[in-house]
Amino acid sequence: MTLIAEKEPEVLFTKKGTIRKRRPKKKNVYFTQDTEDAIIAYLKSDDEEFRNRIFNQEINYAFFKLAENIIHTFKFYYTDVDTINELKHEVVAFLLEKLHLYNQNKGKAYSYFGTIAKRYLIIYNEKNYKKLKEKGDLEEADEDKIIVDDLIKKSNDENHLSDFIDYFVDYVNSNLEKLFPRKHDQQTADVVLELFRKRENLEIFNKKAIYIYIREMIDVDTFQITKVVKVLKRVYYDIYNEYYENGYVKMQ
Repeated sequence: MTLIAEKEPEVLFTKKGTIRKRRPKKKNVYFTQDTEDAIIAYLKSDDEEFRNRIFNQEINYAFFKLAENIIHTFKFYYTDVDTINELKHEVVAFLLEKLHLYNQNKGKAYSYFGTIAKRYLIIYNEKNYKKLKEKGDLEEADEDKIIVDDLIKKSNDENHLSDFIDYFVDYVNSNLEKLFPRKHDQQTADVVLELFRKRENLEIFNKKAIYIYIREMIDVDTFQITKVVKVLKRVYYDIYNEYYENGYVKMQ
């Protein structure tokens, strides 16, 4: 086994001189050389029983995780099925249909199937976005998008606000019951705050699909999202003045 020395990570600091924490990157542990070997064995065999067995045991999970990662990385959330899980299965079925076209001499299976899965989802996503738009379903959601975009854009585009966003999230967490007496509102607010917690990765976020992202995590309608987000926006601007003057925010 060959050991490859990892590059020493760059250390970044906040304006206060503390080390800025970064989430460790997750490695691909689902689509391995064993997966590639299984695909090649599948293609070389004419035995349907063997093919079914090796697909179910060695390939199916890798395709499922590949679909899951592409869907969530590129936020392909415009779907005509009820859940993202069903969409993953649709992608797996599509990859199975295209499995016979793979040629190992033209590249790795991971890259090949990742590319065709992404192309499938781009076309699928655009088609369903048009359907939703025709139904007028997004007109209400646009208000959510504008409100959330306004907050998130500030935290991404203005680096000096990075520390404040951490204060903002902590403040809302500490005062969640006070700001949102109803349990359902608290749950919705926590999902919206998750967007801020993941803000470092939002440059690839499909902003028009924010409301679908929230609904995937919690079963709420557009009115519920809008109501909670408007409260969060008011709190955001209220405590920003305190942060600007004092450099910190009181948790209560």
